Amino acid sequence: MKAKRFRNSILSCVIATMLILGLSAGVFAAKVVEVPPAEMYPEKQMAFDWLDQPQIIELYGKMSDVLWSYAELGMQEFKSYKLLTGYLEQNGFKVEHGMAGMPTCFVASYGSGKPVIGLIFQADALPMISQGGRVPYRDPIVKGAPGHGCGHNAQGPLCIASAMALKGAIDRYGLKGTIKIFGSPAEETLISRPYMVRAGLFDGVDVVLKNHTGSSFGGGQLGGVSGNAMFSTLFSFEGVTAHSAGGPWNAKSALDGVELMNDGVNLLREHLFYSYRIHYVIPSGGQAPNVVPDYASVWYFVRNSDDLVESDHEKVINCAKGAALATGTELTVRVYTAIHQTRHNAAFNQLAHQNAMLAGMPEWSDEEEAFAKELQKNAGISVVGLPSKLSKLKEWDPEAKFVGGGSGDTADVSMVTPLASLRVPVNASTGHHWSNVASSYGSIVWKGINACAKATVGTALDLMTKPELLQEVRDQFAEQVKRDPYRSYLPVDAVPPLELNEELMARYRTKMEPSYLEW
Repeated sequence: MKAKRFRNSILSCVIATMLILGLSAGVFAAKVVEVPPAEMYPEKQMAFDWLDQPQIIELYGKMSDVLWSYAELGMQEFKSYKLLTGYLEQNGFKVEHGMAGMPTCFVASYGSGKPVIGLIFQADALPMISQGGRVPYRDPIVKGAPGHGCGHNAQGPLCIASAMALKGAIDRYGLKGTIKIFGSPAEETLISRPYMVRAGLFDGVDVVLKNHTGSSFGGGQLGGVSGNAMFSTLFSFEGVTAHSAGGPWNAKSALDGVELMNDGVNLLREHLFYSYRIHYVIPSGGQAPNVVPDYASVWYFVRNSDDLVESDHEKVINCAKGAALATGTELTVRVYTAIHQTRHNAAFNQLAHQNAMLAGMPEWSDEEEAFAKELQKNAGISVVGLPSKLSKLKEWDPEAKFVGGGSGDTADVSMVTPLASLRVPVNASTGHHWSNVASSYGSIVWKGINACAKATVGTALDLMTKPELLQEVRDQFAEQVKRDPYRSYLPVDAVPPLELNEELMARYRTKMEPSYLEW
């Protein structure tokens, strides 16, 4: 069985490589769209000038660095959200706390009337990748502790800087419109946004802008879909304990249930369409070898396109049911979250890209470039330095073959209101890795926040002052909804897993506290 599984794994790798190099070529051959930069006018110039003040760049840069030092895991972002919501309340925003049944979910609002412009972010870190900031070699602050290896520490400060600049424009020029900031927990495990959609938090919101650190600067894809849909599910097996040597025949091993399920899923891989992604960890497998475990669990991510993910997930559930039957254990299936693929609004993403062009790339110092190259060398990735050019705006190619990839829970948001995405041009590293933690801190990120905040503000002001642009975005969205109405994948009885990462964060928080930066 092991030999067959090994052969299947090798075959899967070969097929995946062929597909990435061949069938996905249409993605890379997509037509490049040339557009002019967005228009500059007094309201926008005022906002850009405000953001360009050295003390403002430093303020929101330091806010990012403080969140970086907290490095809180998903559903446990209590210090991060206390800092962010406290700052917003002190600066005239109305903040609603504990939204959609999650203590670290909030909505902050300023202004009145239409349009309602949403800014969305997350602030969760990743486990196991603690690392010193701006240190170009592996050097954990606390070995085994969490670290910000995806740049989420920059997102909240960027949204708040953007909102404050928009607030200034609204107040000075008497603009009509409402800014809403959506603070969302646990993006790394893709939990919060489907519950926020289900709770109606995006009802009446005209558009939502998101940002994320990356190796380029600009708007997202022009139309179509991207990313993987996903189910995140905990499978728990309950059995009967016994003495492992003296009477194992009296036991029903929950760990056997987990292992048999995993064997079944690993054999199943051969028979799934190649765009799937399935990965798992075992949170609980027993406590001592001399006691047959009566409880064990395995946590699965099951990903594929929207037309395949539900059937793939059902097949994985069947593997679990078979394992429970074979081992005589009781199975509990808990869906933590379930998300769609992302839908892209062409008009909105083009407008965001045009404002990124207007904002322009950051200018990097020699020291910043030297750090980036040394980091890349030590991380074993291509030594190219920091991003130097804006991304190319590309049309979606409907003929390109879907070959899988990552996921994002703003996908569900994109199905209930138009969504545009901006990349923050700071990455000198690889994602979910110590090198990303090292480069998510300090002046490089400060400059990226400044550039992307200007692009965000410019896009929002265009929609607030030019009704025809907003109408084009909304018209495209109306056509999308006709073709592809939203249906939540969440089971009716699903609730956010508030306990997620609680024990893990508690294990490290005391050790991390001496390294927390002051705000």
